[in-house]
Amino acid sequence: MSSADEENNTKDANAPVVIDLGKRKAKSIKRLRKGKPGRLIDEVQECLEELRSNDVISESAQPVVIIVREKSKRKKWAW
Repeated sequence: MSSADEENNTKDANAPVVIDLGKRKAKSIKRLRKGKPGRLIDEVQECLEELRSNDVISESAQPVVIIVREKSKRKKWAW
């Protein structure tokens, strides 16, 4: 195996994992950013545990990117 192949294998092993959780309420996202307990942080923890148990991510440090979009606020009727 050449050194170029070894570099590609190590890059693939350390490639970031992207998780898209869809749209959530702004309050849930704010709680996630601050690290406060809530449903969204529980969902992130469950997702990470599932990835670890399926050996998708290693137990050591591997970058994981979590994408959560904010739901747009409902417009109220303007009378």
